[in-house]
Amino acid sequence: MKVPIEVEDEKNEAVEPEEAAVEDEAAEVAETDEDAEERARVEAAIRAGEEAAERELAADANKIREERDVLQKKLADVEDQIEAAKKEASEATERMLRLQADWENYRRRTAAERLAEKERAAEGLVTNLLPVIDDIERAIEHAGVADGDTQFQQFVDGVSAVHTKMLGVLAKEGVEPVDPAGEAFDPLAHQAVGRVEDKDAYDETVAQVYQKGYRMGEKVIRTAMVTVTYGGPKHPAEPEPEEE
Repeated sequence: MKVPIEVEDEKNEAVEPEEAAVEDEAAEVAETDEDAEERARVEAAIRAGEEAAERELAADANKIREERDVLQKKLADVEDQIEAAKKEASEATERMLRLQADWENYRRRTAAERLAEKERAAEGLVTNLLPVIDDIERAIEHAGVADGDTQFQQFVDGVSAVHTKMLGVLAKEGVEPVDPAGEAFDPLAHQAVGRVEDKDAYDETVAQVYQKGYRMGEKVIRTAMVTVTYGGPKHPAEPEPEEE
């Protein structure tokens, strides 16, 4: 039960209870409107802050994306440069390997040419010396044994010693005489200058050597001049090598 309260207004006049209640309700309504406005202002401020924050975040995100794009472009450029550098390094390596191979081939070819030239020079020198050796051998052969002539015999022995020494020097260079008397005739190493009938010897056998041949290493530098037999039995066939 409400007790009526007398309220004095600003003019100290008594106010009826109903009027006071109406004024209270109006004040409450006014306060409610003020709160609503305050909340609205607060909400608007919050939304404005959120929108500002979103705009700032969006701006930051765009900036970060731009920086990322710039870095990705720089990275792509660096990768392209790395690939180009790798390609240049690979090409340089291939050129170096080709140059090394060319140099090795040139070195081997030059060494082979020098060796061949040296062999040709040595072969030419030996070939020029062979007639001298032939003359020495013929002189020794015609000299024979001097009966009672000691000085002449010493001269012949000296010439024989020179001949032996010359053959020794040539042997050190791989030169050796070819004296095929009694051997089967070989057209690659012998030069037939006559034929001799001999039924007791194998057919195509070297009967007499008029001039010895010479071999330098595996190469025949002068063929032997020989006579070859005919009319005798054929040489027996050489046995074939057994297979392993």
